[in-house]
Amino acid sequence: MSATTEQYDVIRKPVITEKSTMASESGAIVFEVAMKSTKPQIKEAVEGLFGVKVKAVNTTITKGKSKRFRGTSGRRKDVKKAYVTLEEGNTIDVTTGL
Repeated sequence: MSATTEQYDVIRKPVITEKSTMASESGAIVFEVAMKSTKPQIKEAVEGLFGVKVKAVNTTITKGKSKRFRGTSGRRKDVKKAYVTLEEGNTIDVTTGL
């Protein structure tokens, strides 16, 4: 496997919500990442894919809610999000796609 495919396995997709838009004003970008990925892996993947310098990586794990699907109870998947803070002068436009 090449390095680029591994980077795409670490970073799943950008999270575009009201909260992530507020974070982007302070230079942070929010990505949904693989559950097993570590902060150094996330930093390396973002720097490799977008060609920017990463200052810090903070991660959160959101537990999946219990919901009902077609009358039977089920559970949504757990999601790991990474708040990636970029160095001054670096930007990523996540609305254009990869």
